[in-house]
Amino acid sequence: MPVSLDQLAECAPLNTLLAEMAQQARDVLARQARAVRVAADTALFHPGEACTQYLIVLEGAVRVQLRAENGREIMLYRVGPGQTCVLTTMALLSGAPYEAEGRTETDVRALALPVAAFDELLATSGAFRRFVFSALAMRISDLMHLVGQVAFARLDARLAAFLLHHVGGSGRGEGCALRMTHQDIAAELGASREAVSRLLKGWERQGLVRLGRAEVRVVDAAGLRRLLGNAMD
Repeated sequence: MPVSLDQLAECAPLNTLLAEMAQQARDVLARQARAVRVAADTALFHPGEACTQYLIVLEGAVRVQLRAENGREIMLYRVGPGQTCVLTTMALLSGAPYEAEGRTETDVRALALPVAAFDELLATSGAFRRFVFSALAMRISDLMHLVGQVAFARLDARLAAFLLHHVGGSGRGEGCALRMTHQDIAAELGASREAVSRLLKGWERQGLVRLGRAEVRVVDAAGLRRLLGNAMD
């Protein structure tokens, strides 16, 4: 369906973009952009597919991940409101196909810009170019951090930090549950499910966590923090 500039202005990062764009570029958006809605757990793209549009998420979240032939997954990044997918940008700039999978984690509302309109705005609008390339630079920085964590940081430290960030260090106190499977956690950390399960079961025996069906409950956040500190020494 058509999208109005007022709708875009409701999303703070896009409101900033619109304020910096010349009227001619704003007119291109108004004429050619379309608002799309995608249900949760829908594949947006697969490895090897060509990119046909530039998407800016307005509401919801998209998960971008790599999946190996043996089924192991690693979550590369999430795309939230006002953000774009770096793999989409790279595919449009290079003409190469996607190299990973994008899937909606929630119901998503997004702005879809045809390739021709993307190329026109990239060539004529300095504000749009800054938006595209600043998003690209931020995502590349995130991916470099991920590579460094997977390559050099110990898994026990990364798992403890992950749990503390999502549960124990959230200000909600001990006893809060992270509702994720071991496979989901492993994908977030770029690890194998078996390695994550071994650590969690060992921590359960130590009284640090309690495991349930598709959940991990932190029962000793202070103990996890001590473990994290020892792992970082």
